[in-house]
Amino acid sequence: MRRVALCFCAVLFTSGVLAENLPLSGRMEQGGIVMGTMPQGATVSLDGRTLALSKSGRFVFGLDRDAKPTATLTVRYPDDTVSVEVLSIAKRDWKIERVDGLPQNTVIPDPETVKRIRSEGGMIVAARNRTEPLPFYETGFLLPADGRISGVFGSRRILNGQPRSPHSGLDIAGPTGTPIRATADGVVSLAHDGMVLTGKTIMIDHGFGLDSVYIHMSEIHVEEGQTVRQGDVIGAIGMTGRTNGPHLHFGISWYGVKLDPQTVLAVAPASSGGLGEGALQ
Repeated sequence: MRRVALCFCAVLFTSGVLAENLPLSGRMEQGGIVMGTMPQGATVSLDGRTLALSKSGRFVFGLDRDAKPTATLTVRYPDDTVSVEVLSIAKRDWKIERVDGLPQNTVIPDPETVKRIRSEGGMIVAARNRTEPLPFYETGFLLPADGRISGVFGSRRILNGQPRSPHSGLDIAGPTGTPIRATADGVVSLAHDGMVLTGKTIMIDHGFGLDSVYIHMSEIHVEEGQTVRQGDVIGAIGMTGRTNGPHLHFGISWYGVKLDPQTVLAVAPASSGGLGEGALQ
């Protein structure tokens, strides 16, 4: 019979920053992203979901805006020992944002428009379900456009006076035609010329469940299935879809779990090759 050693360890963090004694980097907070590395041959799971590991043992996971106070990270090492880490997730306070002047039919759509919105939502879900087996995300991430930050992740949205779902990305306001760049290496998983809510829309698959989305664009310069490099111009800022002014809505998610783009940019900046704040040495 094989011997299995169990190590139960409660891990606490302050200010959402990971403790140094764990093989992890990032922010353990709502909307946060965490990266780590394990010996070759190990397996890692988060709350029962098995995480993909690169050849060098690197992995990544994200935490929802409304993540519960704890998550369980389970590691089975090559010698069959098992470590179970109970991770404490920092709670965040969210802003309230009021947005007026939107096309009313996109805030309270008619039945036919609702059908179209659901169909287009299915396209986005399908794109996220097709994740690349390569860790393109290890390039790190860069801000995809120049402009003023006009909306932040997680804020409670009131649209034309109607309460709606929290904001799932970062808004960058700029003149129509401002270039939009790929935030990291990846494969274009969706390029749509005009969705009801998001207008001209691009999604890029960065591997291991991570993807980025760019919406309200005026131009699209890439095609589905195309491989892009970090910094490639993929389109331009516009005001298509549900918007009251030209801007880019930039989002990042992990298997559909929405992450705070500003956190991702801080934790995994492009200049560091994918590891920044709290990076492994």
